[in-house]
Amino acid sequence: MNKKYHLIIFGCQMNYSDSERLASVLEELGYTKTDIEENADLIAIISCSVKQSAVDRIYSKLRNWQIIKEKKPLITILSGCVLDEDRRKLKDKFDLFIDIKKLDNLAADIKKINPKEKLALPSFFNIKPNYKSKYRAYVPIMTGCNKFCSYCAVPYTRGREISRSSNEIIKEIKELLNNGYKEIILLGQNVNSYGLDKKNEIKFPELLKTIDELNNDNWWLKFTTSHPYDLSEDLIKIMKDGRHINKYLHLPVQSGSGKLLKKMNRHYNIKEYKELINKIYKEIPEIAISTDIITGFCGETEKQYKETEELLEDLKFNLAYISQYSERSGTMAHKLYEDDIPKKVKKERWYLLNEVIKKNSLEFNNKLLNKECTVLIDSIKKENNKYNNIGKLSNYISIYIEDNKKLEIGKFYKVKITESKSWGVKGKLVK
Repeated sequence: MNKKYHLIIFGCQMNYSDSERLASVLEELGYTKTDIEENADLIAIISCSVKQSAVDRIYSKLRNWQIIKEKKPLITILSGCVLDEDRRKLKDKFDLFIDIKKLDNLAADIKKINPKEKLALPSFFNIKPNYKSKYRAYVPIMTGCNKFCSYCAVPYTRGREISRSSNEIIKEIKELLNNGYKEIILLGQNVNSYGLDKKNEIKFPELLKTIDELNNDNWWLKFTTSHPYDLSEDLIKIMKDGRHINKYLHLPVQSGSGKLLKKMNRHYNIKEYKELINKIYKEIPEIAISTDIITGFCGETEKQYKETEELLEDLKFNLAYISQYSERSGTMAHKLYEDDIPKKVKKERWYLLNEVIKKNSLEFNNKLLNKECTVLIDSIKKENNKYNNIGKLSNYISIYIEDNKKLEIGKFYKVKITESKSWGVKGKLVK
């Protein structure tokens, strides 16, 4: 019947990974992928309710789909991290909602689209993903979160923590490495608490060590996201000694104010967070550490904002994902606190914090000058009869290599860093 599907992702790397498994199920049901939205017989949005901007983008898509539906049959699906209030508002505007909290029911839910299908589809984690990349793979090791940060929608959209079987994880990664994949990224809302929900499962440091020892070839291993409360000394040691584990860590702090951290229900104080970061720097001096910051959280005073600014300067994060607080219904912050910081103030603080990160990033990148590093190529642009080969270093720094030679996407190259900027570095191939 030549049925076509089109996927739209509004969200994080976990949503990206969800989409790969959803694509696999759709193809088992007889659909083929199309990159042209108007040609699709089925369109699915894998969304995020953490920020209002993602929800707004859904509404803009719905208007276009109504026009398409007037011309031909079109099935629309909503999935991902969707709050109950958003789901109620959007329920009648989609043909099917796939509850991401009920991962094992995903295949059965998809079959509702076409009841005549007689396929025996596996549970969510056992669905072999339709990987979008031939060299970089996102591998979910768990889903959900038990922390209940007051601002966060994840426990309400994905539910409590559920760890995937370590045997299944290792089997999937072995296959990826045997097929030549160069970068494996382990995913979870809080990877540090992997295995704590199961009696006979290994814990995250042991899982990471086991994966690191799988294959002696040249490949990279990353993971995200970590929570400071659960990051152990065992994990730091394994990161330090690992052969394939990149010297990069994403460790969200959210605020430099102790009072705001309590309101956010973050389970640690600033002193503990600083001690942890300094311990990591001591054990792994060359590591790059990024963080998450929420600016303009409920009641944030100028003094509390300054504490965040000072923390970024003190701990020298070279990368930070800074967001302006967006109130989400159903969260504790929505129930307990007023979203009372004007948008203009949020935007000003967001800008100033980004300026601190730009300064930190330039200082960090300056230390890379004249060093030889390995780069994984992601994309290539041709300008003025030369190739601008664009990739990432293992510490997540962007690199640009201008050369007469067109490099191969998904391959490693040795480069020497020749120039540093706040947004990344430039380099040349080591002959």
